[in-house]
Amino acid sequence: MVIAKQLKEKLKSIPEGRVFSLQDFDIPMEYQPALQRAMSRLVADGALQKISKGKYYKARKSVFGTLKPPVMEIVKDFLERNGELTGYITGTAAFAKMGLTTQITSAITIGTKQYRRPLKRGEYAVSFILQPNDITAENIPLLCILDALKLLNKIPATSPDECMPILTRQIAALPEADRTRLTALAAGYAPYVRALLGAILESIGADTSILRKKLNGTTKYKIPVSEQALPTKKNWNII
Repeated sequence: MVIAKQLKEKLKSIPEGRVFSLQDFDIPMEYQPALQRAMSRLVADGALQKISKGKYYKARKSVFGTLKPPVMEIVKDFLERNGELTGYITGTAAFAKMGLTTQITSAITIGTKQYRRPLKRGEYAVSFILQPNDITAENIPLLCILDALKLLNKIPATSPDECMPILTRQIAALPEADRTRLTALAAGYAPYVRALLGAILESIGADTSILRKKLNGTTKYKIPVSEQALPTKKNWNII
């Protein structure tokens, strides 16, 4: 009864839609099984929703029904640890926000410096891609641009030719300092990504000297993008 009372008091301070676990409760280890049983009873009563093993949330209700937590809440333990960024959401979810696709998906892709196996979290399939660059708040938008170039022919419900003008506009809109940092971050990606970035930068009249030095002038890159979408592609050995 004491554990159940403490749980109900704690739940009052947790906002609807925030994902939490046993570790968020200041309860000694020996009492955690009782805490888990109390949570299970609340789930059975409909007071709590369970996402996956050890992950719960208080559902927010609207005129459209019960709302699920934001995606960032569902995977927040992979995005931040002890106040430090450890990952970022990329893939289809990020590309949709960038206007590259209208696809709605239950797959979540996370860029991270540490290899992790894919997993299921409720209805979501969570996968990870390695990111060799520093993951910072300033870098994340630039890393998403480079990820889009990396996965250009895998972005759903669109084509590389449709994505190219959108990415070109977004890169052109970056301040010069961000374009310089984008070029530096591209060093951690495959050569074909650097070639694509170089062709885009050349098309908007930006500096490409650093990228040219980092590419083999004899290597050809077979990328399914037309000359209409990327007029400078031949200058970067993109075929």
